[in-house]
Amino acid sequence: MPVTTVIFDAYGTLFDVAAAARIAAGEPGREEFAQKWPQIAADWRAKQLQYTWLRAVSNTHCDFWQVTQDGLDYALEAAGLANDELRARLLALYWQLSAFPEVPAMLTDLKQSGLNTGILSNGSPDMLAGAVKSAGVGDMLDAVLSVESLGVFKPHASVYALVDQHFGTTPAQVLFVSSNGWDASFAARHGFQTVWANRSNEPMDRLPGQPQHIMPDLANIPKLAAQL
Repeated sequence: MPVTTVIFDAYGTLFDVAAAARIAAGEPGREEFAQKWPQIAADWRAKQLQYTWLRAVSNTHCDFWQVTQDGLDYALEAAGLANDELRARLLALYWQLSAFPEVPAMLTDLKQSGLNTGILSNGSPDMLAGAVKSAGVGDMLDAVLSVESLGVFKPHASVYALVDQHFGTTPAQVLFVSSNGWDASFAARHGFQTVWANRSNEPMDRLPGQPQHIMPDLANIPKLAAQL
């Protein structure tokens, strides 16, 4: 059964989550932050994800904006840079994330091929709307699906079923793309054809399900989708 629909994770897959810290590091007066921003950005992202998993398994859901703030607070404190002005600036920049360079042309190619495109994300609807607008890719997406309609984060099985429900597809008709190996693994377990966009050249996670395809970025997604 051919692929009709290509679905993307948002943060780290389409949108560059390190951009907020990188931009702030280049601003005047932030010399100390500039020395530490790569580790802060890494800790921020790691805690953001860890808090989604912990809230999912403990049945203590909150929206993604809350775990984004909580992750940043941890990262700044760990770096000895907790202050209200820097925190506010980084959070403001998170609403203005850019897309990775290959994303606009890649999405355009998919749409010109007649495929459905969409996002499936832990992000709250308002956060996703801001990211889509900032990146300028709204016209290239048919749907932006958020876990907030369910009240549980990935990788809960019900999240992946949102795609089937919205598009009326079977899992085999969906190509799911994520920069998170764990996300691609559980999407594969759901039955999607999956791509792990392994931007950091990390080892494979030891989890149920494995992505069928691994790529360094998203540039060749249209070519792959045409072959499936």
